[in-house]
Amino acid sequence: MEKFTISTRAQRPLSGTTRQAILGVVASGNLELLFERIGGDTVEINILTASTGYRTVWEAVIRDFVERTSPGGVRITIHDNGARPDTVMLRLMQGAKMLEMPS
Repeated sequence: MEKFTISTRAQRPLSGTTRQAILGVVASGNLELLFERIGGDTVEINILTASTGYRTVWEAVIRDFVERTSPGGVRITIHDNGARPDTVMLRLMQGAKMLEMPS
């Protein structure tokens, strides 16, 4: 089990007005993500993973996600349940879209 935080800055705050979104359920064999607006242009991602030693893979996935969506002002908490990077990226993109919806 490994737990770490990746923080970076986005080009701009994520649009939309939805304050929070939850995706997936760990017990279902999928990863679970919680998206929360925190304001500003910082992106904070807290990761809890059962697979140790893959931080550089996580950093690459997060860098790609931030370049694609510019999710400034968002904290994301991930419990990965051993999910593959492509599944993580899919859920990150879905979560950003959910926050962009009007509340």
